[in-house]
Amino acid sequence: MKKLLMIYWLLLASTGFALAQSHVVKGKVTDASTGDPLVMVNVQLKGTSTGTRTDASGNFSLTLPSDKGELVFSYLGYQAVTQGVNDNMNVKMEKDNKQLDEVVVIGYGEVKKRDLTGAVVSVKGEELKKVPSTNVMESVQGKLPGVDITKSNGAAGAKINVTVRGNRSIRADNGPLYIVDGVQYENIQDISPNDIQSMEVLKDASSTAIYGSRGANGVIIITTKKGVSGKPRVSVNSYVGKSQVAGYPAMDTGPQYVALKREANHTTGRWNSVADDPLIFNASEVTAIQNNLWTNYADLLIHDGLQQDYQVGVSGGSEKTKVYLSLDYFNEKGLFKLDQLKRYSGRLNIDQIVNSVLKVGMQSQITYYDQNTRPDPLNQANKIVPLNLPYDDKGQLILFPNSGSMINPLADEQPNAYQNNFHITRTFLNAYVELTPLKGLSFRSNFGVTLDNSRNGIYASKNTIGRSTASSSRSQYNTGSKRYISWENVLTYQKTIKDHSFGATAVASLLSDQRDSSFLQGEGQLLPSQLYYALANNVSGIAVRTSYMASKLISFTGRLNYNYKGKYLLSLTGRSDGSSKLAPGNKWAFFPSVAGAWRIGDEEFMHKQHFFSDLKLRASYGIAGNDAVSPYSTASYLSKIPFSYDDTNSALAYGIGNQIGNKNLKWELSATTDIGVDFSILHQRIGFTADYYDTHTKDLLLQRTLPTSSGVGTVVQNIGKTRNRGIEIGINTANINTHGFSWTSNITFSKNKEEIVALADANTNDVANGWFIGYPVKVFYDYQKIGIWQSKEADQATKFGYKPGDIKVRDVDNSGVLNTADRIVLGKQVPTWSGGISNTFKYHNFDLDVYVFARIGQWINSEYAAKYDPQGLENSANFNYWTPDRETNDYPRPNASVSKDGTPFIKTLGYKDGSFVKIRNISLGYSLPSGILKRSHISNLRVYVTGKNLFTFSKVKDYDPERGGDLSNPLTKMYVAGLNVEF
Repeated sequence: MKKLLMIYWLLLASTGFALAQSHVVKGKVTDASTGDPLVMVNVQLKGTSTGTRTDASGNFSLTLPSDKGELVFSYLGYQAVTQGVNDNMNVKMEKDNKQLDEVVVIGYGEVKKRDLTGAVVSVKGEELKKVPSTNVMESVQGKLPGVDITKSNGAAGAKINVTVRGNRSIRADNGPLYIVDGVQYENIQDISPNDIQSMEVLKDASSTAIYGSRGANGVIIITTKKGVSGKPRVSVNSYVGKSQVAGYPAMDTGPQYVALKREANHTTGRWNSVADDPLIFNASEVTAIQNNLWTNYADLLIHDGLQQDYQVGVSGGSEKTKVYLSLDYFNEKGLFKLDQLKRYSGRLNIDQIVNSVLKVGMQSQITYYDQNTRPDPLNQANKIVPLNLPYDDKGQLILFPNSGSMINPLADEQPNAYQNNFHITRTFLNAYVELTPLKGLSFRSNFGVTLDNSRNGIYASKNTIGRSTASSSRSQYNTGSKRYISWENVLTYQKTIKDHSFGATAVASLLSDQRDSSFLQGEGQLLPSQLYYALANNVSGIAVRTSYMASKLISFTGRLNYNYKGKYLLSLTGRSDGSSKLAPGNKWAFFPSVAGAWRIGDEEFMHKQHFFSDLKLRASYGIAGNDAVSPYSTASYLSKIPFSYDDTNSALAYGIGNQIGNKNLKWELSATTDIGVDFSILHQRIGFTADYYDTHTKDLLLQRTLPTSSGVGTVVQNIGKTRNRGIEIGINTANINTHGFSWTSNITFSKNKEEIVALADANTNDVANGWFIGYPVKVFYDYQKIGIWQSKEADQATKFGYKPGDIKVRDVDNSGVLNTADRIVLGKQVPTWSGGISNTFKYHNFDLDVYVFARIGQWINSEYAAKYDPQGLENSANFNYWTPDRETNDYPRPNASVSKDGTPFIKTLGYKDGSFVKIRNISLGYSLPSGILKRSHISNLRVYVTGKNLFTFSKVKDYDPERGGDLSNPLTKMYVAGLNVEF
C-alpha cells in the first residue's frame, strides 16, 4: 500500500512539473487590409506537429511545451506568416496574389495574369511532365478548355490531332499555330516536355489577332527554359515504359469461320451437312477443320512495345550571361515489328547582356529522327481465312497458307523482305538583338531559321503484302528539304502617367517558306541487300520526279494596351497581312480586334464582401484570316500526257492539269465574339473561368468539284460559311490543405456546336462530299439500320423488296419505298462535349495524381462492326448473325451468292456511338526528404510510377474509340517507371 501511494505522489508531482513547464499562447488572426477575422487558419509550432486552428472570431489558443519558438500561420489565399511566440499575439495576414501576378506570355510580349483581356490558358512546365508522352500536346489532353486533342493511332511517333474551338474550314488546315520562343515551328513533337518553361494557348480573336492570318485557328506558344545566374543547376529526367494494346477485338476463330461459311452455303442450298464440306472448302482447309488447326494472326503480330526517354539539362550563368543546355534521347518501339522511332535532340539557349542598352541571345535546337515504319499488317490478318498454320514443320514461313490466294500476314517481317526507313534532321535557330535606349522603350529583332531535311527509303520484295500480286520488287528513294525563314522586328513602349498605363507594340515581319522534294523509283532490284540504293540497277519501272514550292507572308501589326487604375483594361490590335498564295488584288487583308476587361474585384464596393476573392469580366471581338491553301492555287498548270501521231511515232504533249487556277482567290475570314468571366471565391479556394464564344467564318477556301464537261476536275474557291459557338469552363479547387495533406482538383468542360451555314449554293447540301447545312463538317450520312427483317415480317419485307434475314432500315419519309431520300445524318464525328478532372493528392513526400478524361457525343465508323463477309470468302468479326433457327436483329443472314458490297445496306453496320470516358493517367510519386539529399549534394529526387490510358469505358467493346473506328495501329496503354533528379 505504501508503494502504491509513493507511485501516486511521484506521478502527481511529475504531472505538476510538466504543467509548470507548459505555456499557453492566445491570439487573433485578421485580414491585414480589412481587419476582418480569418476562420480556420492553421497555427503550428515550427518544426513540430503541435498546432490548432482559429475559431469563428479568428481567435486561437495553443498549449506549447515552453515560451520559446516560432508559430507559423498559413491560410489558403494568404501569404504565410511566421512570428515568435508571445502571450497575446495579434497576427495580420496579407492576401497572396501570386496567381494573379503570374506572368503570361502573349503575342510579342508578356502580361500579368490580372491584366489579361483575352481568352488565354497557361500551363506550367511541371504540369506538362505529369504524363510521359512522345508529343507534349498529348500530355495536356482534356486539360485545356476549348482545345480538342486526340491521338491519331498507336504507331511509334503517331501524330497528335489538335483543334481549338472546332473546325472552321472545310478543306483548309484547321490546326493551331505553334510559336516556339517567338518563332513559328511546325513540328511540336521535336520539343521535349522537360525543356518547356510554360505553354500558353490563345483562343479568342483579340489574343490571336496579333498573329493575323497565322492565328486564325488558335495559337499555342511554347517558351523553353533559360539559364539562371548563380550556381549551375543540373537536372536528369528519365523514364521507361512498357506499352500494350489498349483493347483489340478478335476476329472469328477457325470453328466460328467454318460455321459462317457453312451457313452462307446452306442459304444457297450448296451445303447441308459436314459431308458437303469438300464442296465449299479446299482439301487443305478440310484437313485443318478435321484436325482443328487454325491461327489467330493478330496474336502473332501484336507484341508489347517499349518507350524510354533520357534527358539531361544544365542551367547556369552569371548576372550578364545565362545558358541553358539539354540533351535528350527518346526511343519508342511500337506494337509491331519494324515499327520503331529513335529521336536525338540537343538544345542550347544563350542570353547575353552586353551593356545597359544592348542584349543579345539565341535559342537553338537540333533534332534527328531514325524511324522505321510499315504498312499495318492487321488488315491482312483480319481477312485471311484462319484455317491454316503460318509455319511448316521446319519452322519456315508458308507464304501462301493452304495454297490460298491470300499472302501470309507475317510476310513483311521476314529477313530482307521489307524496309521503310526515315532519316530526318531539323535545325532550329532563333537569334535576337534587343535594344532599350530609353526607359519603357525597347526594340527587338528576331531572326529565325528552320532547316528540315528528310530521306525516306522504301524497299518491298515481291514476297510482301503490298507486292504479293506483283512479279518483282520495288524500291523508292524520296528526299525532301524545307527552309523556313522568319524575320520579325518588334518595337514596344510602356508608359505610366498617374493612374493611366499605356503599352504600345508595333511589329513588321517577313516569313518565307521554301520546299523541294524528289522521288525516285525502280522495280526489280538485283540484290535485296541493296534495298533502295543503286536504283540504276533496277530492271524496270524507273521513275523520277522532282518538285518545288515557295510562299511568302509580309505583315505589319500594331497593338495598344490601356489600363486605368488596374481596373479598366482595353486592348486594340490591327494587323495587315500580304500572302503570295492569293490572287493579285486580294493578297492583302486587314485584321482588327478589340478587347476590354473590368476588374470588379478591385472596386471599393467589393472590399466589404468576403465571398469573392477576385472577379473580372472580359469581352472581345476580332477578325482573323486564313490562307491555308497550297501555293499556286491561283494558277492553272500543264501536265505531260502520252500522245502519238500513229502506232509508231510518239511526241511530247501537254494538257491542262486536274485543278484549274482561280484568279479571284482571297482570304478566308473568321469573326469571333468572346465573353468571359474569371473569379475566385472563399479566399481563392475555388478558381473559376468561363467563356462563351461565337465564330462566323465566310469565304471558305474550298476545293470544289467541277462538272466533267469543264475538262478539269477541281478549283479552289471562296465559297461557303461555317459557324462555331460554345462554352468553356475551367475550375481549380483546393479541397484540403492541413497536417501535411493536400488535395487539389482541376476540372475542365468544353461544349462546341460546329455547323455549316452555307455552301456553293447557299441552301443546297453537297451530298457527294458529305457536307450538310446545319451540321458539322464531318458527319455520317446513310440509311438508319433499325434491325433485321424477321420471319413474321416477311409480308412487310416483301413490299420493300426484301426478305427475312436482310438488313432493315428506316423508311424516313414513310413513302413505302426505300431510296436515297431515306438517308439521314446519323451522327457527327466531333464530340458534343468533352472534359476532364484531375485530382492531385499530396501527403508529406508522397504525391498521387489521377486524371479522368471524357469525350461524349461523337460517332465512329467501326471497322470491326463492319467486318462482316456474308459470303465467307474472308474472315469476319464474331457477331450474332440471323438464321432461320436463330433470329436476331444484329447481323444479316450469311449468303454465299451475295457479295459483301452487294449486300443491301451493309455499310450501316459500322456506325456506332463512340462516346468514351477513360482514366487517362494515374501517377504515384515519392520525393526523398531534403535532409537525406543534402548529404549527397542533390537538391531534389523524385521517383514515380505511372499508368497511362489504363481503362476506357464505352459502348464499343474491346476497342478505344479515340482511334476513330479504324482497326489499324490500335491505341496503347502504358506502364511507366521514372526518375527526376536535380543537383
